Amino acid sequence: MHKSVLLKKAIDGLDLKKGDIYLDATLGAGGHAEEVYARMKAETQIYGIDADETAVSIAKERLQLLGAKPHFAVCNFRHLDKVFDLLNMDAPTKILFDLGWSAMQMEESKRGFSFLRDEPLVMTLAKGDGAEVTAYDAVNAWGEENLADIIYGYGEEKYSRRIARAIVEAREAKPITSSLELAEIVKAAVPVWYRFGKIHPATRTFQAIRIAVNDELQALKEGLEKAFEILQNEGRIAAISFHSLEDRIVKNFFRDLADAGKAEILTKKPITADEDELRQNARSRSAKLRIIKKI
Repeated sequence: MHKSVLLKKAIDGLDLKKGDIYLDATLGAGGHAEEVYARMKAETQIYGIDADETAVSIAKERLQLLGAKPHFAVCNFRHLDKVFDLLNMDAPTKILFDLGWSAMQMEESKRGFSFLRDEPLVMTLAKGDGAEVTAYDAVNAWGEENLADIIYGYGEEKYSRRIARAIVEAREAKPITSSLELAEIVKAAVPVWYRFGKIHPATRTFQAIRIAVNDELQALKEGLEKAFEILQNEGRIAAISFHSLEDRIVKNFFRDLADAGKAEILTKKPITADEDELRQNARSRSAKLRIIKKI
């Protein structure tokens, strides 16, 4: 089971009270929702959404086995304003964003998120009519300069131009169809010494392409805006980010609200994992938690 990062600190920061309406905007496997139920039982109403249909099913079963009666639905948080109709709920008092992708999504979805597996190049969670842009479209159709800019801007990859050139050259011979194939192209494009660093040489490229095809950064901006709109006065929003681009969006959004006198920032500096959590969960090393209260 995926281990939620900053679990207790995030729920502590939300300061749950009897009668709260908790909305998990990134439900995942239900780790944070489970912690809410463990603390509050029926004293808090639990709602949640996620773009991943499989994750929603797992979370619902997980909570129901504990005796909870959660209200969950499949929905991307950029459409957070639809939760009233989807879940038949009142305005939430506490909202959580956990922006990390779970190990289940990365390694077991069979949609090409992992550079260690030979899977179709999809990198989206949507299972609709195929109209969404996929990683296959990105690596086989987007221009070289566009690819390089995306890999540098979203992945902060210093060899972005070499990688983009290698992708274009490879696809001229035949379409790039699998995650493992793309990973090998990236690996061959970077200097030999770079292939043996702390992280896999394809890590940043895969992150960048995933962010681009899912429009993650714009979705986050829209999700935060809608979350604040639907949040009750005196309510709280907690956001856990895992890379600098996400954290910058959260930080700036919270700061602008505070400057406008609409919110109080409750975390002057982001909360990070303590030594115990770092030892138990390596994913927590990059996590940052920020919390605001609507006033």
